[in-house]
Amino acid sequence: MTLYYTLVFMLLVAEMTLFMLLVLPLPFTLRRKVFTFISENPIVAKVQYWLKITFVFILILFIDSVNRVYRVQVELAAATEANGNNAGAAIMGHERLEVQARKFYSQRNMYLCGFTLFLSLILNRTYIMILETLRLEEKVKQYEGSDKNTKEATKLARAGDPGEISRLKREIELRDQDIATLKKQSAGLHREYDALAEKYGATQSDGVPKKDK
Repeated sequence: MTLYYTLVFMLLVAEMTLFMLLVLPLPFTLRRKVFTFISENPIVAKVQYWLKITFVFILILFIDSVNRVYRVQVELAAATEANGNNAGAAIMGHERLEVQARKFYSQRNMYLCGFTLFLSLILNRTYIMILETLRLEEKVKQYEGSDKNTKEATKLARAGDPGEISRLKREIELRDQDIATLKKQSAGLHREYDALAEKYGATQSDGVPKKDK
């Protein structure tokens, strides 16, 4: 097995392990903390970004392995057709073993890449479903009044976003709050300026002597 297919196999094992961890019956509090950590950790966000690039290369390897399987099948069919009724002697000896070995390796690589890509889709869907289930449980606990940890509930509501996007959204929310605060301060200063202007105008009008009639 070449190096890149060995890496694909290791990624497949990691996906299987992660899937088993996702389906473990953990307590609600612990599961909420785990999903909150996944959504807010910048290292996890970077790993997700590089995994997306890796899956693109795995898709290319999958297409290449399918093409190799097809070419081996065509080669076997052509050799069998060329020998007519002697289908059993289409490829003899070392040549037959070589073609069979190429067919086996091509099929192995195709299944390896295919299952890795398929399991990545299952993992993504499972993660979304568990996250939605946690949100529904959180709402039920809030309605029943049995959950007082509103801070963790707010973090869980943002847990579906990648870490970098979630961080940027929080920064935008903080900037919006700062802008709203500045607007309130500006409005207060404007009112104070108008009040001072009125007082100043009143003092100036009172200080001007009236003309005799």
